[in-house]
Amino acid sequence: MKAKAAPRAWQRMLSGRRLDILNPSPLDVEIEDIAHGLARVARWNGQTQGGVIFSVAQHSVLVADICALIDPTLSPRGKLYALLHDAPEYVIGDMISPFKAALGGVYREFEARLAQAILQRFSLNPDPPAALERLTKKADRISAFFEATRYAGFEADEAKSLFGAPDIAPEPLEPLLAPMSSAQAQALFLDRFKAFDRGL
Repeated sequence: MKAKAAPRAWQRMLSGRRLDILNPSPLDVEIEDIAHGLARVARWNGQTQGGVIFSVAQHSVLVADICALIDPTLSPRGKLYALLHDAPEYVIGDMISPFKAALGGVYREFEARLAQAILQRFSLNPDPPAALERLTKKADRISAFFEATRYAGFEADEAKSLFGAPDIAPEPLEPLLAPMSSAQAQALFLDRFKAFDRGL
């Protein structure tokens, strides 16, 4: 009896790369694929107001810029790490936190493998300094507060209880909080990547 072939575990990207999801190689990671994918992945499971999604690409740029506002001395390498903090979602999508918690270790394992391949592809340490990780997580929570109250229907008190009160004003971030198309978000993400990459 002929043995059954193993299920396909790779995804073909628009660049032509075939990324093995079970064992991702940095050689199959392209920034154009990441930007394209993240610009089409909706934050908040798409449960947002307005005619366009709030994409993970837009969120990623927002987090990187918040990091730079909090720490004006942040290096280009640190900004690039912040920009790529959700990059695995170009393959696995943006699952809301309650679902991630329900899936537990299985989801985290796949996410960690992808993150490691992505960071290695762009010569970033897969184990960043603790201070940079804390900064990125803080910026992520601030971004989540602004997104939740502007787009996802959260009242301010509810958002504060979940994400904490932001300690920076939203005014410098207004262009990044405004609605934008997937094409605009993709271009913005790539522009930030190129600016940070040039500074390394």
